[in-house]
Amino acid sequence: MEMNPNNRQGWSFFLCLCMCGAICESFRYSVPEEKKSGSLVANVLKDLKVDAKELSARRAQLVSEGTKEYFQLDPHSGNVILKDRIDREALCGQKDPCILVSEIVLENPLQVHRIEVEIEDVNDNTPQFSKKEFLFEIPEHLPANTLFPLEKAKDADRGENAVQNYMLSPNNHFQLDVQNRSDGSKYVQLVLQKQLDHEDETRLFLIVSAVDGGIPKRTGTANIVIDVLDANDNFPQFSDSVYKVKLKENAPGETLVTRVEATDRDFGSYGDITYSFSQVPETVLKVFSLNKHTGELNVAGTIDYEEERSYEINIKATDGGGLSDYCKVIVEIEDSNDNAPEVTVTSLNSPIPEDSPPDTVVALFRVTDQDSGDNGRTACTTAANLPFVLKVTVNNYYQLVTLQTLDRETVSEYNITITATDWGSPRLTSTRIINVQISDVNDNAPVFEKSTYEMQIQENNIPGLLIGLVQAKDMDMGQNAKVTYSVLPRKVSDQPVSSYVSINSETGNLYAIRSLDYEQRRDFQVTVRVVDHGSPPLTSEVVVQVVVMDENDNAPFILYPLQNGTSPSNDLVPREAEAGYLVTKVVAVDRDSGQNSWLSYELLKATEPGLFSVGIQNGEVKTMRPINKRDTSKQKLIIGVKDNGHPPQSTSAMLSILLVEGFSDPYMKMVDIPKEEMVEEEDRTLTMYLVICLAAVSFVFLICIIVFVVIKMYKKESSFITALPQFPPTLPEIPETGADSQSGSLSRTYHYDVCLTGGSLSSDFRFLRPLIPVFSMGDPNVSENHRISSISQEAPEQVERGKPSEQFLVVEKNQPGKAGT
Repeated sequence: MEMNPNNRQGWSFFLCLCMCGAICESFRYSVPEEKKSGSLVANVLKDLKVDAKELSARRAQLVSEGTKEYFQLDPHSGNVILKDRIDREALCGQKDPCILVSEIVLENPLQVHRIEVEIEDVNDNTPQFSKKEFLFEIPEHLPANTLFPLEKAKDADRGENAVQNYMLSPNNHFQLDVQNRSDGSKYVQLVLQKQLDHEDETRLFLIVSAVDGGIPKRTGTANIVIDVLDANDNFPQFSDSVYKVKLKENAPGETLVTRVEATDRDFGSYGDITYSFSQVPETVLKVFSLNKHTGELNVAGTIDYEEERSYEINIKATDGGGLSDYCKVIVEIEDSNDNAPEVTVTSLNSPIPEDSPPDTVVALFRVTDQDSGDNGRTACTTAANLPFVLKVTVNNYYQLVTLQTLDRETVSEYNITITATDWGSPRLTSTRIINVQISDVNDNAPVFEKSTYEMQIQENNIPGLLIGLVQAKDMDMGQNAKVTYSVLPRKVSDQPVSSYVSINSETGNLYAIRSLDYEQRRDFQVTVRVVDHGSPPLTSEVVVQVVVMDENDNAPFILYPLQNGTSPSNDLVPREAEAGYLVTKVVAVDRDSGQNSWLSYELLKATEPGLFSVGIQNGEVKTMRPINKRDTSKQKLIIGVKDNGHPPQSTSAMLSILLVEGFSDPYMKMVDIPKEEMVEEEDRTLTMYLVICLAAVSFVFLICIIVFVVIKMYKKESSFITALPQFPPTLPEIPETGADSQSGSLSRTYHYDVCLTGGSLSSDFRFLRPLIPVFSMGDPNVSENHRISSISQEAPEQVERGKPSEQFLVVEKNQPGKAGT
């Protein structure tokens, strides 16, 4: 069966009403006017079917439809309380009933309940006539029962408290006739019971009283003065008793509303008619004006449909003889679209966390328009490129909800423009800007400025020296952006990294805890962690490569000849040696690296200055000329060794050389050395031994004092003390790291064997196999750095043809015929 379109629209309207009834209920209460502020109107807990705790939790609000709030809701008790004293007459005038409409808005879930509060009238106003005295000019000989309308008394009260009766003072000619209108109001007429006689009485004085029905009753009076005139036997008459006119809202001043017209068949002054308002309220007098001669009703004030939708105007026509007639003008005001929509924010949740899920309610607001019909219908929109969307609820309420996840680091706040537009012609628009702040959550980890850091520090630094700065930034704000730096635990040379470096937890400055030694550790890695103060905290890590820069802090060390305080060995040189004869080779090493380890040799002092020379780069001691008989048999050379650092470090070595006639006598009987030289040499040797012993004791004592002071100050393990290596007299060890041919250090070591045959002047000088020992310049406890290797070499002739920078160690083997020890 096909449904009639009208029936379909009817069912749709019925279903809409049912849904609105389920969501929005109406409650009605009443309160007498003139009650003092703070008086209880009603308790809504029972009607809302909630308790006080739920009412407060759901953020109940009382929203008035008007601009002024007359009531307030206590969310903790559910009481609706008067905010100000209410005057029903000032609020509603003669409108009955006088109802104030408000709405209770509950959130989570959203519910809107309509509350209608009726303002009950109390008898607080006395009836009043518009004048204290009314003047009637009545011709004589008027027939009995002639009616003279009286202006009714005004009583601002309504119902029983309004005017209920009129009374007239006793007299012989008049009485009152009180009638009820269709709208329930009363009007009164003066009835002539007995004809007047101008000759008997030219003026009568009466008193009319208006009595209301309140408790106690209130009475208002006015004087009636009646002048008895000569006969005027025709009344003015209007062409219509009721005029109905439609007037546009906001009609400009002096606009003609209508024109009333009355006629009188009398002539002369009795036929002249004047027009006036009769019993009209003040609002009519403010809005309209009446031309007393022409009867034109014009606009004199502002016509506002929202204030008054219709006017009833009583107009009186009076002739020159005092006779009158009355008509009523009903003016219907037509609405025009003169009110823009209004956006009222009920609640606002700002700031909101940036990790709020979609459909989170940000704001609840209502759009209203005081116009009616299509002029009062509204639509609401926001900008399309925002992460927010509007949801329409009930009774013109809107919810502003999130459309997607927010990011405070991208946008920290939004100024959302709400645009409300009505359906009138022309359409009117209003806007409201809602500021929504986005609060931060800890969703960004700190990020270092570099992926890795490399920092350099000179060795022998003072403890507490600043190495460098690591810095991380966090895009969050507040506590979430505050970061703390720390060094992750790890081992550096079997010791915790915290004993090497420390970091300022606030600034990221990296400091050296101890003095670093390039020869022990050339570099090490530190892992720095940064953590923010958010919840939960987020971290990042970065690797810092600390490179120790070398300083020239090590003097060259003499490997040969040994300078260990024992009796030095003597190098034998035959007196038959020619110029360029290789006597020996000074071998030295430097624990520094690079330029700081490049060594150079020079002859500082010699017994015979022109007899020997030293190779600048290889340390080879050779004869500069043939040896003659005048040369002293025992020669002493002091050879200086200097590195290439800044400032340069240096040391010296002492060589003892014996000039012998031949190698045949194993005990050197043929060598005639003067006894005076032997005694002088022994004295010098003894003195040197005493000085060395005294220096050694002083040095050991000074070391003990320093170690004791360091332990007391730092309360830690004493810093590493690298002892000088002990070298055996016949097989010294040379570190592999020191065997750099370019640094001037010893690269290969050769073992020489000198054999002397008894009774022979000829000597046999043989090269034996070379030795390559390794000396440890580091910690003696680290065994992995100590190696001794021995590599076979070829004939000595091939060795001598090697690189000029190679250094040789000459060691004497004790043979029965060897001279000198």
